[in-house]
Amino acid sequence: MKNLQTSSKKWGQLLVVILISFFSGVLGSFTTLQLSQKQNTSPTNTTTVSKTAVKNENSTTQAVDKVKDAVVSVITYSANSQNSLFGSAETDTDTNTEQVSSEGSGVIYKKEGNFAYLVTNTHVISGAKKVDIRLADGTKVPGEIVGSDTYSDIAVVKITADKVTTVAEFGDSDQLTVGETAIAIGSPLGSEYANTVTQGIVSSLNRNVSLKSEDGQAISTKAIQTDTAINPGNSGGPLINIQGQVIGITSSKIATNGGTSVEGLGFAIPSNDAINIINQLEKNGKVTRPALGIQMVNLSNLSSTDLQRLNVPSSVTAGVVVRSVITSMPANGHLQQYDVITKVDDKAISSTTELQSALYSHSIGDSMTITYYRNGKEETTTIKLDKSTSDLEQ
Repeated sequence: MKNLQTSSKKWGQLLVVILISFFSGVLGSFTTLQLSQKQNTSPTNTTTVSKTAVKNENSTTQAVDKVKDAVVSVITYSANSQNSLFGSAETDTDTNTEQVSSEGSGVIYKKEGNFAYLVTNTHVISGAKKVDIRLADGTKVPGEIVGSDTYSDIAVVKITADKVTTVAEFGDSDQLTVGETAIAIGSPLGSEYANTVTQGIVSSLNRNVSLKSEDGQAISTKAIQTDTAINPGNSGGPLINIQGQVIGITSSKIATNGGTSVEGLGFAIPSNDAINIINQLEKNGKVTRPALGIQMVNLSNLSSTDLQRLNVPSSVTAGVVVRSVITSMPANGHLQQYDVITKVDDKAISSTTELQSALYSHSIGDSMTITYYRNGKEETTTIKLDKSTSDLEQ
C-alpha cells in the first residue's frame, strides 16, 4: 500500500512538470508570434532630419552678403507704337506705349541726401526712353540717367534713397593679383534671375578690349579678364573680391572666336577707371576728353597699291594713317594727310583704337609726342592738347 502511494505521488509530480512545460512552451510561442507581428508592422529604418542647425558660412558667402543688397537690375523701356492696353478701347487709335527694351545690372555706390547713385554700363541704358531700377528686395523704382560715356561704357543713374539699405564699397583695382578670387553678382538673362552669384578668379589684367556700340562709336577699355560665368544681363553689375569690395564693373565676354565656342573669357572695367568716369559724370553729365583733330584709318586695312603710294619702309606693317586733318584743331600744322603714325609718347601704336586710347589717357592741356612717317622718313612732333571732343561738334 505504501509503495502504491509513493508511485502515485511520483506520477503526480511528473504530470505537474509536463503541464508546466506545456504551458511554458505555449506562452513562449505566443510571445514570439506577437513580437514578430509587431516587427512586421513597424518600420525598422526610419529616415530622419538632423535637428542640429548648421550655417555653412565661408569667405565667399561673407563677401556676397556684404554687397548683395546694393546690386540692382536695370530695366530699360523704348517707345513702341501699338494699341494701348487702356487707350485703344476708348479712342480706337494707335498710341505710343512703352515696352521693355533690355535688362542689365548695376550696383549702388553712394547714398547722399534723398538720392542714391548706381553705376551700370552705357550699352545697358543706351537709347532708353525710360529706366526702372529693381532693388534686391524686388521693389521697383524709377531711375534718372545722370550721365553716360560711350567710350568707357560707364553710366550713372540716380534713384530715390528711401528704400536703399546697402551701399557697395569700391576696392583698389591697381592692387589686384592674377589668380585671386573674383565674384560676379547680377541678373543674367534679366531680372527673373536677379542676384545670381558666380565665382571664379582674376585671369589677367590690362586686357585691351575694343568693341563698337550700336551706333558705331568705339568702346575701348583696359579690362580685368575673369573666368567667372558672365551672361547677357550681367552687364553693369559688380565684380567683387573676397573682401566684398567692387573691383570692376562687368561689361562683356567673348562667346565665340571664328566660329569656335569660347568659355571663361569675361571682362570687367577696373574700379579705379570706373571711379574716374563716375566722378566726371556726376559733375558734368559727360566726360570731356582731349581731341587731336584727325580722321584716320588702320595701315593694315590698306591695299598693297595704297601701301606703295604711302612710301613707308617695308618693315612698317602696323600703324595709323592720317586720312585728313581738321583745321583749328591741335593736329593742324603738325600732321598732314597720309602721314603714318607709329608711336605715341614712344609707345608703339598699331591701330586707331590704340591711338584713341593713348589720346584719352591724357587730359586737356597735356602735350603728346607723336612719331610718324612722311614720304618715307621718320619724324617726331609734340602736340599740345588744348581742344576737347566737344570742339569737334562745333
